This record gives sequence, C-alpha cells and structure tokens, in this order.
Amino acid sequence: MKLVDIAKQLNIEYLGDPHQEISGVSSPQNPIKNTLCYVSDKKYINQGLSKVGAILSSKEISKNLPVKNFLLSDNHKIIFAQLTHIFATESSVPKLDPKTNLFKGNNFSFGSNFSHGVGVIIEDDVKLGKNVSIGHNVVIHRSTVIGNNVSIGPGTVVGSEGFGNVIDDNQKWKHIAHLGKVIIGDNVSIGSNCSIDRGTLDNTIIFSGVIIDNQVHIAHNVQIGEDTAIAANVGIAGSCKIGKRNMIGGMVGIIDHITTTDDVIISATSAVTHNLLDPGIYTGILPITKHALWKRIALWITKLDKIVKLLGIKKI
Repeated sequence: MKLVDIAKQLNIEYLGDPHQEISGVSSPQNPIKNTLCYVSDKKYINQGLSKVGAILSSKEISKNLPVKNFLLSDNHKIIFAQLTHIFATESSVPKLDPKTNLFKGNNFSFGSNFSHGVGVIIEDDVKLGKNVSIGHNVVIHRSTVIGNNVSIGPGTVVGSEGFGNVIDDNQKWKHIAHLGKVIIGDNVSIGSNCSIDRGTLDNTIIFSGVIIDNQVHIAHNVQIGEDTAIAANVGIAGSCKIGKRNMIGGMVGIIDHITTTDDVIISATSAVTHNLLDPGIYTGILPITKHALWKRIALWITKLDKIVKLLGIKKI
C-alpha cells in the first residue's frame, strides 16, 4: 500500500512522500526496509529506523526521528491497533487430508518421521522439521516454524492471537492484530494444553532444548532461552526474555517485559515483578492482602538487613 492510502484509511495526517510503498509493519527493535514502523516512545529511537519506509508516532516524538515519511497522531496507540488489522492476513480454512487424517492449510511442509494424533489442525505456511510428534487436538496456527525432534502434547495451541489490546477514548477495548509468528528450535518438548501466542510484530521464540510442562501460557513476543525448563501452570506475560538454563517452578507468574539472565531458578508460586540479572535462586512468596498494605510490607522486607544491623540484632 502507498503511504497516502494508509493515511486516508486511518483518517490521520501524513508527512513525506505520499507514494512511498509500505509492505508491512515492523518494530523499532527489528526495523525492516519499506515497512511502517511504530515508535511509541523516545527510548525506542535508534539509527536502524533510517531504513524503514515510514514511521507512526506522535508529532513530539517525530522531531527526533531519522526519516522523512510519517503517519502522525497523538492517539497513536489506537491508530497502531487499527493499522495492524490493515496488514493482517487470514489463514485459509484447513481441509481434511483423507490420506493422513490431518486438517491442513496451504504450503504446509514437514520432515521425515512426522507423527500426529486425531483432530490436529495445521494452518497455512507452517514448517515442521524432522522427528516432530504432535498429540491429539493440537492447533498450529499460520506461519509457525518448528525445528527437529520436537514433541507437542494434546490440546496445545501454538501461534494463537496474543492478548494485545488498547483502550480508546470511549473506554472500550480495541484489539491489536498480531502479525508475527512462533519459532520453535530443535529438541523442544511441550506438554499438553499449553498456549503459545504469536508475536505482535516480532516473533515469539522458543530456543532449542527447552522443556515445557502442561498448562503453560507463553504470551506474545516472549523469548525462552536454550535448555530452560518450565513447570506446570506458569504464565509468562508479553515481551519477556528468559535466559538460558532457567528453571521456573510451578504456578510462577512473570509480568510483561521482564528479563532474566542465564542460570536462574525461580521457586514455585513466585511472582516475578522485576528483572533478574544475577544467576541464582529466587523466591517471592507473600500471602495475598490489600495492595496498599502489601506495598508497605514489601518495603520493610527489603530493609530488614539494615534494620537488623542498626539494632545490633544477632543474625540467625
């Protein structure tokens, strides 16, 4: 699409070459030539943005950007949500292959020793490596890429639409279409009834050697480092980057945009609310209480060592 046509469809202002061809949408972390890049904050400005076709941002942010073509709006979050739907593509309806008893879409490819259960649905442009085993009632959404020696348990959904939403001026939720994909490396084991969302613009990536228990949710844009183990009922929110060889206990909750370094162990039922940048064992467990009280308790807990030292109390 041309920049001017996108601006008209979104009913917003544009600057620059109206005939600039836009092939899709990319993120400032991974800007792509001739795409429209969404820059929501000055902290995302980098020289790589000079290669993109145009940028969506506010007028204030646009002053610092190294390009000439813009879509401008002070309500850019809502505009971004609308923009993603312009470039979203629907997968064709998978059809039952009588030879394999598999519901599959177009351009599906797989390597040797592929096995699957009953009721498996695979959408368009999915690529599987060698020795892939898929359990009953698994759904693999469009453009997913899976490596060699991968097993996926019954009921798991890979590449589902992520939980990305913005609220408009009428206090109504508007969904962001997710244009990325899921990429899974080699020697990965995924349990039953897991949900792995595709990325918003970039990809959700599970690197080689990862093992995942049952009923785990991995949100959009998450990256799971090599040889990490994740126990049951873990929820990892969007855009987290989990290091290599992490061990995440059951029922752990990790909020969005968290980074963990390599060789981190997180105790079961912990809530991870800040980056874990040193290797080691982490535990964060407190009884549930009113939020205001919880904040006061947490403040004092972090100062206990200083209080003990100040009072001259002998450490146990």
